[in-house]
Amino acid sequence: PTILVAAQLLEISEVYKCGGAQAIAALAYGTGTIPKVDKIYGPGNSWVTEAKLQVSQDPRGASCDLPAGPSEVMIIADEHADSAFIASDLLAQAEHGVDSQVIFISDSAQQLQRVRVETQAQLEELPRKTIALESLSKSLFIEVSEIAEGFQICNDYAPEHLILQLENSRKYIDLIENAGSVFLGSWTPETVGDYASGTNHVLPTDGFARTFGGLTTESFMKSMTIQELTPGGLQELGPVVETLADTELLAGHRNAVRIRLERLTLGRLSSKTLSEQQK
Repeated sequence: PTILVAAQLLEISEVYKCGGAQAIAALAYGTGTIPKVDKIYGPGNSWVTEAKLQVSQDPRGASCDLPAGPSEVMIIADEHADSAFIASDLLAQAEHGVDSQVIFISDSAQQLQRVRVETQAQLEELPRKTIALESLSKSLFIEVSEIAEGFQICNDYAPEHLILQLENSRKYIDLIENAGSVFLGSWTPETVGDYASGTNHVLPTDGFARTFGGLTTESFMKSMTIQELTPGGLQELGPVVETLADTELLAGHRNAVRIRLERLTLGRLSSKTLSEQQK
């Protein structure tokens, strides 16, 4: 119901209640009731992600935004961070699904232990405890010798969400190379990115943050270039183009320019001859 109300407020007139890999196929190829689309947006589980990748490689299918699958969060924290905050952020991702992954990195063994205890305590209160528990069983708590080492691990892993609960988190931004979306400081839970902080929450997972950014307004657009040369413009660029075409051994490319340049040369000569005759 909340989605339908939001759609009405946005004046969206068509809504199809479907999901899973079969919904991706329906959107990519069209059915008797669902029209074919050109591009498919939004994350999903591993089946949805695989379906999106497959239809985007099929010329008859539809392109997709980016590989966005099971949710991930990585938290890097020092000994001064609030263990209850860290535990709540880890569980917020773990409850997404059994294939979600949470990773906690710290240079403090005491902090790692405090977060383990706090995570277990908060877990007992969650309605989705069973799901979160299975997700946590595949997750990692990593002790590093220094915080900089944590960022090396981060850049190798390329997390979907990266939370920095560090003193003066801003000073570490330059160490981040690969992450989908970054949350700075103790008062910026990843949940605000889900719902209200203004950043888009369709983000790359499974290491794809090395090569993809999150969904933006530009993702809904495409560009088209237009060029028009004057005769003088072609005379200026033509020799450069001929040289490059010859370098690639593409005589047809070269001739498309050369024939026009010869025509311009003949035109000038003809005009010059006519002018001399008139004199």
